[in-house]
Amino acid sequence: MNSPYLFQSQRLGFRTWLPSDLPAFTAMNADAETMTFFQQPLSKKESQALMDRMIRLYADRGHCYFAVDLLESGEFLGMIGLGTKSFKADFTPCVDIGWRIRKEYWNKGYASEGAARCLEFAKELTIKKVYSLASSKNLASIRVMQKIGMSYEYDFEHPDLLEYPRLQPCALYKIEL
Repeated sequence: MNSPYLFQSQRLGFRTWLPSDLPAFTAMNADAETMTFFQQPLSKKESQALMDRMIRLYADRGHCYFAVDLLESGEFLGMIGLGTKSFKADFTPCVDIGWRIRKEYWNKGYASEGAARCLEFAKELTIKKVYSLASSKNLASIRVMQKIGMSYEYDFEHPDLLEYPRLQPCALYKIEL
C-alpha cells in the first residue's frame, strides 16, 4: 500500500493538502487562542485560500506548509513546513519555516519534531538558509526555533503588521544548512 506521506518523522506524516482537510483546518484557524499571534482568526473562505496557496507553492517550489497527521491515528494535527517570505526587509525574499498546530496537541513536542524534520527536508532540496519569524511575545514559537538549532538575528517591525501593534516587534531567527 502506498503511503500518502511525502516524508515522515517519528510521530508525524507530512503530505500535500486534500479537500477533506478543510473542516479541521478551518476549525483550527477560527480558534481565537490558536490565532493569538496572527492578525485575526480565519474564515472558511480564508482557510481554503491558504490551502490553495500551499498547493500552488508546493507545485512551484517543491515545498509548502504541509498538512501534518499523527501517524498513530491519521488525525490531522495542523501544518508545519517551509514557505516563502517576500515582504520588504533586508532578509527577503527568503525561505521560512513555520507551524500552526491544533491546540489540543500543544506542548507535546510535535512542532519541534516536525520543524526539525522539515529542516532535513530543506537540506534535501539544497536550500542553504532558512528563516523563521514570530511576534517577540510568542514565546512558544521562539522556543521551537531555539530547539531546532536556529539562532536569533534581531527584532524588527514587520511591514505587513503595522496595523497590528500588539504583534510587534517580530523576532527573526535563522539557520544555515
